Amino acid sequence: MNLTEILAEVKRACAEIIDGEKIENLIKNYYEKGENFYVKVGMDPTAPDLHLGHSVVLSKMAFLQKHGAIVQFLIGDFTGQIGDPSGKSATRKKLDKEEVLENAKTYEKQVFKILDEKKTEIKFNSKWLNALGAAGMVELSSTFSVARMLERDDFTKRFKEQSPISICEFLYPLLQGYDSVALKSDIEMGGTDQKFNLLMGRTLQRIYNVGKEQAIMMMPLLEGLDGVNKMSKSLNNYIGVTEKADDMYAKILSISDELMFRYYELLSEKSLAEIETMKKDIKQGSLHPKNAKENLALEITKRFHDENKALNAKAEFDRIHSENLMPSSLEEFEVKGSIWLAKALVLCGLESSSSAARRLINANAVSVNSQKIKDEQKQLEAGEYILQVGKRKFAKLKVK
Repeated sequence: MNLTEILAEVKRACAEIIDGEKIENLIKNYYEKGENFYVKVGMDPTAPDLHLGHSVVLSKMAFLQKHGAIVQFLIGDFTGQIGDPSGKSATRKKLDKEEVLENAKTYEKQVFKILDEKKTEIKFNSKWLNALGAAGMVELSSTFSVARMLERDDFTKRFKEQSPISICEFLYPLLQGYDSVALKSDIEMGGTDQKFNLLMGRTLQRIYNVGKEQAIMMMPLLEGLDGVNKMSKSLNNYIGVTEKADDMYAKILSISDELMFRYYELLSEKSLAEIETMKKDIKQGSLHPKNAKENLALEITKRFHDENKALNAKAEFDRIHSENLMPSSLEEFEVKGSIWLAKALVLCGLESSSSAARRLINANAVSVNSQKIKDEQKQLEAGEYILQVGKRKFAKLKVK
C-alpha cells in the first residue's frame, strides 16, 4: 500500500476531518523519519460493555497504528462520574467511583480485541484532573465564557426549554479538552456528536501553550440493527463486542442488504477497492448479497473471537435456519411452581421485561416446544419446555 492509498484509507468513512494536512504530514514523517505520533480517544466507563458502534473509532485507530500511531486510550474515570452531556436532554445520573472503576476494568480487556496492545497506552484522567486542584479548576473554567458554552446545540435547547443544566456539565467539555493538554495529543478521534468537546482540546492546547494543536477526526455514528437509530444498548439494537460468537454472527446476518455496506465501510478491514468490486459483483449477479453478508459476519465474529468459533457459528446458524433444527446446545433454566410464559421469557434471558414479552406473544413471535403461542396469559405447568423467540433465541426451561 503506497502513501496515497494509505491516506485514502485514513479518510475512509470519516464524517469530518479538521486539519487533514497535519494528519498527512504525521504519516509522511513516520515513513520518512520514523517518528511516531499520538492519537487520543476518550471513553467514559459508564457501562460495562462496548458494542460495534464504539469499534468504528477503534478500528480506524487500529489502522493508524499500522502507520505510525501510538494510541492514547483514555479511560475517563474522573469525567465518568460527571457524565458527558453531549446529546442529552437532561442531566445524566451520577455514577459512583466503584461502578466507574469496575467498568473501566472491562474496557481495558475489550479494547485489545481491536487495538494493538504494544502500540497502546492506557491512561486514566483522574491522574491529572485530581492534581489540578481547586485553583487549577478555577483557572480552567476562566478560559471559556457561558455564552460560548451555550453555543452547543444540546445546551441551547435545554436552556430554551428551561431544563436544568448543572455547572458540572459546563465543566465536562473543559475537562475533556484538558485531557489533550495533559497528553499532548497530535490527533483526537470521536463521534460526530463529540465535535464541541474535540474542538475544546484543540483550543486548550493553544491556550496552555502545549506547542501543538491536535487534528480532529470524527467518525459517523453506526446505525444499529434496526438500520435507523444509532447503535445503543438502551434501544436494544446493538451487537456487543463480548457477545457469544453464535449471537454475534446471527445478528450481523439479520441486518438489511443496504445496511450491510455501511457496516463493510465502517467495520471491515477490506479495502475500498475490494468493497467497490463486491458491489459491482452483486449488481451483475455474480455474487449473492447473502454470501457477502456471511463474509462480513465471519470477518467481524472472527475479530472478536477466533476463526474456529466464527466458522462454528456459521455452521450452527445454517443448521438451525437452513435445516430448520434446534441449536445443538441450549442454556438451561429451572423454576419451582407454575410460571407465566411472559415471566419465563424474562427468566431465561430471552426478553428484557414482561411487557416486551407480551408484545412478542401477541406478534406471534413466541413458540413453546415448536408450537406458536398466541395466549399472552399462558401458564407453564410442571414439565420441560423449549422456549423460542423469533428465529435466533432459544432456551430450555424445567418447571418443577
